[in-house]
Parts: sequence; C-alpha cells; structure tokens
Amino acid sequence: MAGQTDIIIQAVLGAIETGDLNPGDMIEETGLSTAHNVSRTPVREALIQLETAGLIRRLPRKGAVVFKPTLEEFLAILEVHAKLEGQAAGLAARRLSPAHRTTLEAAVQACERHAAELGDAEPDRYYQLNMDFHRVVAEAAGNPFLLDMIKMNARKLMAYYRARYHYAGVIEVSARDHREIADLIYARQSEAAEAAMARHVQFDHVTALDLLAALG
Repeated sequence: MAGQTDIIIQAVLGAIETGDLNPGDMIEETGLSTAHNVSRTPVREALIQLETAGLIRRLPRKGAVVFKPTLEEFLAILEVHAKLEGQAAGLAARRLSPAHRTTLEAAVQACERHAAELGDAEPDRYYQLNMDFHRVVAEAAGNPFLLDMIKMNARKLMAYYRARYHYAGVIEVSARDHREIADLIYARQSEAAEAAMARHVQFDHVTALDLLAALG
C-alpha cells in the first residue's frame, strides 16, 4: 500500500511541477485511481499526506484542491522561501565541488543562451531551465534537509514563478541574476551569494498581486 501511495504522491507532485495542476484546481480521486490502477484507499492516503505538507486543501463536500494562497499566505511563504534559497547559495559558495561547479555553469549557460537567442519566447521552456539552476545550487549546498525544505516551498509557488516568466523582460533579468549568483558562488563569497539569491527569488507587493490575479 505504501508503494501505491507514493506513486500517487509523485503523480500529483509531478502535475504541480509541470503546470498540469495549478492553484485552486480540483484533484479528481477517481481519475487518479483509474490512471494508476489503484484503489481509492492509497489515493486518499496520498491526499492526506499532501494536505499535511500544505500542498493541497481538502474542502468539505468539494474534495481536494491544489493549495491556492491568499496574498498574506503568498508573501509569508515567499519570505521563507527567499531565506531558504539564499541560505543554499551561501552554503554552495562555501562547499562547491568541482562536479557541482561544472553542472552549475552548464545550467547558467543554458539560461543565458535562451535569453540571448529566444528572448521572451517560450517562457515555459525557460522556466524549466530556471528550475535546473535552482536545483543545482540547492544540491551544491550539501544539506539534504535544506534541499527538501526548498522543494516543498517551491511547489507552493511554482505556478506563480512560471507565470512571472510570461512578463516582458523577466527572462533576461533572470538569466543575468543567475550569472551574478553563480560568479559569487565560484568566488566563495558566501554572504554576497546568499543576499543575491534572496533578492532574485523575491517579488515585490505589486507583482505578487498581479500574479495572484493572473492565476485567480
């Protein structure tokens, strides 16, 4: 049963990460059960675990929906997420291995190529490149508990970050930020890398309102 529950959890997480499930979307228990050839029991157990993690909400007489934050919740999660991402960059600057440096540089260059060759086009494709960059930095920090916390918070904000890249000029700024952060990590400037990453993942109040409205 545990294996079946994990399958459903990973299916829902995957749908959130790809944008197939967005904030406020209903999660069809019957559809999950049928698609993965499991009974309703592991589906319900999976939804309980996802609710405990704060990724979904179960509404009376309506079923489960993907977590959709209020403005206050959004800003609170974002504040924590910026701290976690910043901490990861700071640790990466102190602990960067040659292998992670190579992987990080590849991720940065992929973002730069997209910005130079495609500009604002294909924002969802750029978003995946952006996720790779942040994943490598978090892994380079060498702290699996911090990595798990970043992943969990990121999943609550993914739809909004994805939507942000549909705004004109954001991809160029993002790629430039990635280069700055990577160079600080390479230079072992821990405090500066932490501060730069925290700034990079933050939204101002107006942008937060715009994104919440766009995914309303």
